[in-house]
Amino acid sequence: MRIACCSHYFTPEIGAPSARIHENAREWIAMGHAVDVVTCFPNHPAGKLYPGYKPALSMQEDIDGIGVHRIWSYITPNKGLVRKTAGHMSFWLSALLLGKRRLPAPDLVIGTSPTFFAAMAAARLSARYRCPFVMEVRDLWPAVFIDLGIVRNRSLIRMLERWELALYRRATRIVTVTESFRTNLVRRGVPEHKVFTIFNGADVDFWHPFKPPAERRDQLSLKDRFTVLYLGAFGISQALTSVLECARILKDEKDIEFLFVGDGAEKERLSRYAEEAGLGNVRFLAPVPKGKARELYALSDVCLVPLRNIPLFESFIPSKMFEIMAMGRPIVASVSGEAADILNRSGGAIVVPPEGSKAVAEAIRSLYRNGDLRRCMGERGRDFVVAHYSRHSLAVEYARILHDAITDHGRKK
Repeated sequence: MRIACCSHYFTPEIGAPSARIHENAREWIAMGHAVDVVTCFPNHPAGKLYPGYKPALSMQEDIDGIGVHRIWSYITPNKGLVRKTAGHMSFWLSALLLGKRRLPAPDLVIGTSPTFFAAMAAARLSARYRCPFVMEVRDLWPAVFIDLGIVRNRSLIRMLERWELALYRRATRIVTVTESFRTNLVRRGVPEHKVFTIFNGADVDFWHPFKPPAERRDQLSLKDRFTVLYLGAFGISQALTSVLECARILKDEKDIEFLFVGDGAEKERLSRYAEEAGLGNVRFLAPVPKGKARELYALSDVCLVPLRNIPLFESFIPSKMFEIMAMGRPIVASVSGEAADILNRSGGAIVVPPEGSKAVAEAIRSLYRNGDLRRCMGERGRDFVVAHYSRHSLAVEYARILHDAITDHGRKK
């Protein structure tokens, strides 16, 4: 198969969408398939081009055998709904104008959502090439914006939902990242036979336990501190204010330090909150590339996976939890629903209710006092991911779905 994928985000940008596409593509290439990715120039989340890239209408590069076709888009930081929407819309327009001229003819095109614009670009390219369109649903968009109160206009909501359902109808196959998402789509009338779940997972050969050089602890001023790590996006979905409240509860435990690593719309406010609250046990660091993220996980004693306490997030599964478990690190997760079920089955996490600062603090204190428990949880989490959520086995199943999509599309033609 020759697989094309439209995504707003891709390597060297870090985060779930980049990792999922890149790691799946590597696995597909190892199986003998060819993969092309149509994407932006890397700038997420700060809205600044990464080193080695300069503004242009387009460029092509090879990353791990993947044909990467970068196209112009409006570059903006990951904050402000209007500017972010303009950035995604510009990618859609560029993909329509430049994509076909530079893209080898694919056997099918994957469009990853959110937002709709990458999926729309993929649908249009698939029509041009007369090949199947596969829609990958990583978030329930626009439902997440509605539940978070970002979009309130009823007419706009109805328009977005019609738009969403039209894309589902257009797709030959739909691939969701959680079983809850799949259930939601089927309940809303999407034919069950064309909706499949391929969970996020971890490249267990890359994310694995190791001991970093001793000098790295000194370079990061960790010394003998018990390190509680949050690494990821600083957005409204993560409820990080409740984590700072947890740090306030534990500030008399002099050996415990909270390390927040990443960027996002909420970072400035959270940093100001910590300073005003006098939280000397909290530090904020800039985003790090994938290799440095692995190192920080290895240096941490406990990792946090928090989400907001809203019903929609019961259907969400933060992808970072698979990487953390693959690293053999214990997790304290303030989540519910499907993510909580997986973590409870893993044996590698203590799960508490979302936004439960006191419960998170007690879980951290328990792990701080019990090294054997931390070690045991880390081993169980690693074994669980290797057995059930390795990227290799998930990519094999995904490839089977793509092959069936091509066969089904050819039969209908």
